[in-house]
Amino acid sequence: MFEEARRRDQQDSMADKRALFALPENCIYLDGNSLGPLPVAAKARATEVVEQQWGNDLITSWNKHSWITLPQRCGEHLAPLLGAKADQVICCDSISVNLFKLLCGALALQHGRTKIITTTDNFPTDVYIVQGIQQLLGEERCQLITVDETEIEAALNDDVAILLLTQVNFRTGNVLNMAKLTEMAHQHGILTVWDLAHSAGVLPLELDNCQVDFAVGCTYKYLNGGPGAPAFMYVAERHENAFIQPITGWMGHATPFTFSSSYTPHQSVSQSLTGTPSVISMSVLEASLEMWSDVDIHQVRQKSIELGEFMLNCMQHLQLTDTLPLASPLNPNQRGSQLAFKHDHAYAICQAWIAEGVIADFRAPNILRVGFAPLYISFQDIWTACEALQKIMQEKTYLQPEYQKKQTVT
Repeated sequence: MFEEARRRDQQDSMADKRALFALPENCIYLDGNSLGPLPVAAKARATEVVEQQWGNDLITSWNKHSWITLPQRCGEHLAPLLGAKADQVICCDSISVNLFKLLCGALALQHGRTKIITTTDNFPTDVYIVQGIQQLLGEERCQLITVDETEIEAALNDDVAILLLTQVNFRTGNVLNMAKLTEMAHQHGILTVWDLAHSAGVLPLELDNCQVDFAVGCTYKYLNGGPGAPAFMYVAERHENAFIQPITGWMGHATPFTFSSSYTPHQSVSQSLTGTPSVISMSVLEASLEMWSDVDIHQVRQKSIELGEFMLNCMQHLQLTDTLPLASPLNPNQRGSQLAFKHDHAYAICQAWIAEGVIADFRAPNILRVGFAPLYISFQDIWTACEALQKIMQEKTYLQPEYQKKQTVT
């Protein structure tokens, strides 16, 4: 398998992208689906913004270095990766805040409808936001309904206001059919809100062609924007005149620097802005997004599939498949850029793996999760990681006390 890995790496058309990242030595990083590593360009941009723009140019940088348009510029960089026209995407706030804006605004468009359907195993923050809106408005104006991923289609009817779905399940990696489910929702007059946290940067997306209504996503996973990097929002242009988001901050005003005492929303996706942009983090994000200008997302997806299949072959070769059964779909076209394995000691196994120089992650209750970021992961990385995993499982080092203690962030 080592020779096979080396052969694949030699044929990898994306191998040169690895040099774009400041990766630590003696570390195989398989957790880019939680936090992407530091791009070289982002590190340089952070230094420039802090030392030159903020340090020397001070407040003049809002104009001199165009700080004020960072949310729009980041949206323009993102749009091609989302299959969207640029003026429909904006970067700001977090997924949770942006989801609150979209759900409240979408509910207001659905007069007489109150039900929001989402999946039982959706990422918890998405469910929490709906629960918060339900508490704020009361069940007579917002009602949360959760269903299994296999029951989505049967739950759609003319009483539903919004279908809120995460395209890639954060635990299993199962991919929902965006085009099909959006079309089915629209047949019942339902508006769709898609969470792209585990999609953007690894899956070819076609928000415009799929007629998606609204979408949110984060930029600190496969897009490498840095910890807590600003999230993004997508508002289909057909909704821009009617959609009003509820957090009406001054940056969403049509003319914020007139300092009017009454609110007039900007007539574009820019109305989704609230407060002052986070300049340092958004500047770093912009540098990270600029890397994608010459990347073919279809090649990214193809390598992602190949990395996943290669890992499964390695695990079979090393007789790990029975010990660590797959929790992800077997069909690579039905899973995102990750593999999930089940084990009662998944957390401890992950910690022991990290001690061997392989960083993956754990998701409760029993999932060892491996993310594939094709821009910097090699096939030799996968083989070396699997060898280390075999050693851990054979020697049961994960049972040692130091790997049993749960840390605050798991």
